[in-house]
Amino acid sequence: MKITLAQLNPIVGDISGNLRKVTDTLENYGAETDLIVFSELFLVGYPPRDLLEQPALIEATRAAVEKLLAVSRSQPRTGILVGAAMPTGLDTGKGLHNCALLIQGGEILGRQNKSLLPTYDVFDETRHFDPAAQLEVFPFQGETLGISICEDAWYEPELWARRLYPCDPIQALAQKGATILINISASPFQVGKEGTRFRLFRNHAQRFGLPFIYVNQAGGNDELIFDGRSKALDHRGEAVAVAPAFKEAVLTVETAAPGRPGLYQPQEEIASVHEALVLGLRDYLRKCGFSKAVVGLSGGVDSAVTCCLAQQALGPDNVLGVLMPSPYSSRGSIRDSRKLAKSLGVRVKEIPITPIYRAYLRSLKKHLDVEKIGVALENVQARIRGNILMALSNEFGYLVLSTGNKSEMAVGYCTLYGDMSGGLSVLADVPKTMVYQLARYLNRERVLIPEEIITKPPSAELRPDQKDQDTLPPYEVLDQIMNYYLTEGYSFKDITRLGFEPETVRWVIRAIDRSEYKRRQAAPGLKITSKAFGMGRRIPIAARYEF
Repeated sequence: MKITLAQLNPIVGDISGNLRKVTDTLENYGAETDLIVFSELFLVGYPPRDLLEQPALIEATRAAVEKLLAVSRSQPRTGILVGAAMPTGLDTGKGLHNCALLIQGGEILGRQNKSLLPTYDVFDETRHFDPAAQLEVFPFQGETLGISICEDAWYEPELWARRLYPCDPIQALAQKGATILINISASPFQVGKEGTRFRLFRNHAQRFGLPFIYVNQAGGNDELIFDGRSKALDHRGEAVAVAPAFKEAVLTVETAAPGRPGLYQPQEEIASVHEALVLGLRDYLRKCGFSKAVVGLSGGVDSAVTCCLAQQALGPDNVLGVLMPSPYSSRGSIRDSRKLAKSLGVRVKEIPITPIYRAYLRSLKKHLDVEKIGVALENVQARIRGNILMALSNEFGYLVLSTGNKSEMAVGYCTLYGDMSGGLSVLADVPKTMVYQLARYLNRERVLIPEEIITKPPSAELRPDQKDQDTLPPYEVLDQIMNYYLTEGYSFKDITRLGFEPETVRWVIRAIDRSEYKRRQAAPGLKITSKAFGMGRRIPIAARYEF
């Protein structure tokens, strides 16, 4: 049987636009295939979150399904498998299913609801959906389809510290007589996940001796980035076809075709991070109605990497870099920022903040000790810069890109309403050590980021001779402790047993905990690790705890 994998980029809530993608794909590929497979919740886009509580959205989805049934009559031989949110028809429970609809010739031949509803990290599916009451297989074109949805394929004891679910949907489908396993998915990107996915799906194919088809969403929706990498595996678990990462693609495969060892190759991790950030940035602006971005250029590596990613995502004509030197800005930082802008071909403005800062000092001298440059006056400078960027945004329609990295966000080395200002935080989930890796990667073919920016000691330049390491531990140490505490869930004692200096560990943990109120007010940040700040980490602010 010929199956077409439609790895596409839906917009959340744009049911008419997403339906058009389905019908266009049917028109373009329907004559050469038996079945076209789309991703999870494709008609509404993933993740729809609390839009699912709007009855009008569910009614629009139902109407879209009716239109799709009518369109399918024009190519009655070709099947369509598409994800949708559909009412359960029951008076109890949430009243909705996350389901896959198998459509052919104007009829729904089968409907498989999602069985395993994840509630960890960024997922909250039991908030909206009821689980499937049963699993079925569906005869189609001489085969028997075992259809699953995303998490249904992730029942694998070795992946989890404890078993999350009571049943294995893939095993159940195989036992019911499936001859082809199909998983439709909206699986967000994170570093290292791609290889795990492949091993998981290969294991399913090998364990049951069945071809395995996986169709994933591509594109960015808010913080989440979907890398695609849809694939077809033969009954031995070898790849027959693999879709590209981070872009739309439509592939047609013959399910009886043998796979080729070595066809699947995982991306280099830093390359995948780079592609994820470019896609996430581009889609966030595009789907929010922006076409241009503005970045404050400090002469540091974070703003340089952010500007470079923006240039690659939007094109140089759509990026504005703004230099805002203060009394403490070095000549080198201004020179390096201009050199960066020239190498990227982006426009640049210079708006000195010294006159504004001195006006602040005159206004505050009766209330603050303006002779001493402390945190208050450092933050005044950062907030002046934030106001300038927001003024340009208001006047010209730019989206302000916040440039802070995960390490700074973790310990609160950032200023509310200052450098945290913006509509999107591009590096919010990128540790400082990885920022340097990104900078080197961006320079792999030609120098985009001046070497001076990468090699000089990082500094906020808010007081004379300031260096980040005056306040923070070395980033190599900070990032390791941060990872153990945030991602691995290690306690103070656990981390110190690994050989880290106890006072440093205590400082980092306390700084992370104290800074939660700042992160709650931060711009949305693109997620690239297994535990990002934002929607997947729900920590109370008014709390007292120490681990």
